[in-house]
Amino acid sequence: MGGGGQLTESGKPGGGRSAGVYTWDEVQSHDSKTDQWVVIDRKVYNTTEWAKRHPGGFRVIAHYAGQDATEVFSAFHPDPAFVQKFLKPLLIGELAASEPSQDRNKNAAIIQDFHTLRTQAERKGLFRARPLFFCLHLGHIVLLEALAWLMIWRWGTNWILTLLCAVMLTVSQSQAGWLQHDFGHLSVFKKSRWNHLLHKFIIGHLKGASANWWNHRHFQHHAKPNVIRKDPDINMLNIFVLGETQPVEYGIKKIKHMPYNHQHQYFFLVAPPLLIPIFFHFQIMKTMVSRHYWVDLVWSMTYYLRYFSCYIPLYGVFGSLALISFVRFLESHWFVWVTQMNHLPMDIDYEKHQDWLTMQMQSTCNVEQSAFNDWFSGHLNFQIEHHLFPTMPRHNYYLVAPEVRALCAKYGIPYQVKTLWQGFADIVRSLKSSGDLWLDAYLHK
Repeated sequence: MGGGGQLTESGKPGGGRSAGVYTWDEVQSHDSKTDQWVVIDRKVYNTTEWAKRHPGGFRVIAHYAGQDATEVFSAFHPDPAFVQKFLKPLLIGELAASEPSQDRNKNAAIIQDFHTLRTQAERKGLFRARPLFFCLHLGHIVLLEALAWLMIWRWGTNWILTLLCAVMLTVSQSQAGWLQHDFGHLSVFKKSRWNHLLHKFIIGHLKGASANWWNHRHFQHHAKPNVIRKDPDINMLNIFVLGETQPVEYGIKKIKHMPYNHQHQYFFLVAPPLLIPIFFHFQIMKTMVSRHYWVDLVWSMTYYLRYFSCYIPLYGVFGSLALISFVRFLESHWFVWVTQMNHLPMDIDYEKHQDWLTMQMQSTCNVEQSAFNDWFSGHLNFQIEHHLFPTMPRHNYYLVAPEVRALCAKYGIPYQVKTLWQGFADIVRSLKSSGDLWLDAYLHK
């Protein structure tokens, strides 16, 4: 094995050496579920067993098995020194001196310039969060929830006030979703246990969901955005076909689970109204029970206990169920349009083994900045900057955006910015385009 000898059962190099020396071809051969190596800063690690204990989920590591994971490692781990104590026992060797630092199609110049940009952003303090910003955001979420209940308790349950209550709860739930997204990505407070506890509180007690479920799903999306079979956000369960590759494949194979040429029409009846109240709700509950996330389950149950304790005395059991279902229905529309406008119209394909900047830029776009767009989308209108720097607090995206745009211009990489309405419209346009590709392949190939 590249001068390193064979591996022992413990995963360490044999042949009497303390570490092996490997080529990229050798590293790339270890990319199966039961045999996973990754490269970080030219060092080779056997992550096969560790992947099961990885806080971000085993699939994130599996998606980089046999690859250079230096850039994604830097993106997700703001404190590399802390992580080293976990990496050290996994070290099995390093790349041979004759091997390049990058694998496959990755551009060394882009990687170096992006590393420089990230270092400059760190020196400017752009990765330091302002706790007051997030505390105020949490305060307006709690205030909306309290006002919704107080309004009904004080003035009664007529349909106008009920509708207003539902809207206020929808806004609160959506904003809580963006806030838990923040705490899932970054350290707002210096002590990590407070960040961990607040994430559990926001996603569990304020939303009734699971922190572990979100972490394991969402980190995959960031690690391999819009990559078929690796990004769960584009796993459409054969209801939709996306991009330019998947529709043609389905058409050639005569796969017709749905009339995909009409997917841009039935999208309105399926995705926005059903994603959160049906699919996500079922998936979250199933995941917490099947994977024994009992702490998450307790946190989520406190949400339902609080909600029904507040609203059953006002609406009764049936009325309370109807209200929460309507809120989930409205929130689902908000969530789908905001999250999909940045990704669905972009490149969706199989693994291309690109550098971090190129991969993220091809799968993300921005929506114009405004006070409303920032608030409405939880600053995910800066989706490009968020994907490039997932641990950067959202209030600093606009500061790093000009530097990112300049770097993209240097290498001729498109930096797309749309209006909010154009972003929404492009979701439908992309679905129609993909459906037409499917129909053409289905009928003629």
